[in-house]
Amino acid sequence: MDALTWARDVVLLLHLIGFAALLGGAIVQLRDREPLVNAAMVHGALVQLVSGVGLVVLDEVDDQDWDALQVGTKLVVTLFVALLVVVNRRYSSIPRGLLAMITVLTVGNAAVAVLW
Repeated sequence: MDALTWARDVVLLLHLIGFAALLGGAIVQLRDREPLVNAAMVHGALVQLVSGVGLVVLDEVDDQDWDALQVGTKLVVTLFVALLVVVNRRYSSIPRGLLAMITVLTVGNAAVAVLW
């Protein structure tokens, strides 16, 4: 395994860990009477954003083909989710609809990655 493949695998692992933190943090809040944006959600969203860009950069360096529309869609959704969690982190509780939207967008973004 060459260094570039190894680096891509490590960044992909970080991307999956970010997804797990974001989704897990959101799911934990579903049972709370007054949900909030927790640290796992914030860190997960930011790790997703940075590692997603890193994956595209590594693919570009390795001359791999990637679907610009798919990557653009994932980037926009990831930026929106990251913005939602960072802006709403300061509140002691958030509306359940906002939590549902963050959760659905997170799962939808994973679906775009897997099913597109």
